[in-house]
Amino acid sequence: MLERFLNQLHGLDQCFIADDTLGQQGQVGQTSTAGIDLNKPRLRAVIEAVLALAVVPNGFTASQLAAKVRDILQLAPEQYQPRHAAYDLKKLRGKQWIEKKGKSRHYQTSSLGLKTMAALLTLREKVIKPVLAGAGKPKRGRKPGGQSELDIQYGKVQTEMRTLFHILGIVV
Repeated sequence: MLERFLNQLHGLDQCFIADDTLGQQGQVGQTSTAGIDLNKPRLRAVIEAVLALAVVPNGFTASQLAAKVRDILQLAPEQYQPRHAAYDLKKLRGKQWIEKKGKSRHYQTSSLGLKTMAALLTLREKVIKPVLAGAGKPKRGRKPGGQSELDIQYGKVQTEMRTLFHILGIVV
């Protein structure tokens, strides 16, 4: 149990996304599964909930996932039920990001799945969103004093994004 927990923590520490991961078609047995769209708040919440439940010693159930997603999205119990969670779990199983624990109704993340889900959420929330939020027209005037190194780096990336948008002919 401790070894699995430490492996999960190690997986979160070393996130990456393989080239073919995002375009890969999902399949569980003979059944094709729907794709994963991180632009949808529900699926982002599901992945966030799976990451939170990844360290549960004996895995997690669809009911536990449903409860966690409802907590994240602040939904009423009838708005996201275990059957919704089971559907979302099947999508993640189709990507081989999670797997069933034997013949039980418990699920656990695969090592690759844990790394991939953590990387996708981190990139979306901590890199892409902040960069695109400031990639429009630059603000005029003096820069605020005492910027952190992170703010300075975001500023540099945003400047480069504006240049890229200009080259691509995208009006911002």
